[in-house]
Amino acid sequence: MMKISRLVAAFALVALLVGSAVVSAAPKEPKDAKCPVSGKACNPEKNADFAGGKVYFCCDKCAGAFKGDSAKFAAKASQQMVSTGQLTQKCCPLSGGATKPETKLAVGDAEVTFCCNNCKGKVEKASDEEKLKLVFGGDKNAFEAVKK
Repeated sequence: MMKISRLVAAFALVALLVGSAVVSAAPKEPKDAKCPVSGKACNPEKNADFAGGKVYFCCDKCAGAFKGDSAKFAAKASQQMVSTGQLTQKCCPLSGGATKPETKLAVGDAEVTFCCNNCKGKVEKASDEEKLKLVFGGDKNAFEAVKK
């Protein structure tokens, strides 16, 4: 009986670990990301340095618009950088507190977590544009460049 309990516990642990790996989204390739200016597919050769990484664009015109006023597109650029694996989340984007895995939410093309269901709920209720601003345009420095 004891061996069966250990076997069940071991199986449950393996299932939990495998399940966790499956839930995590793989970073998008730059070509699969959306241009933060136009929303179109990106051309990896059209890019600009930003916040410790690269932001990808569909064309030179969008790259120029971004370089001319990066603040206007910063939230969408940060979202793209999270979705391409260049930025990682370090805290709740609304409160700055520690995050909990059960609060995971897709915002644009990126998955983010929050400190509580209140913060998650606030983002869920917002329009798509407001979600990006709340999560990626805040002042909590919730994301940092991935260390290579």
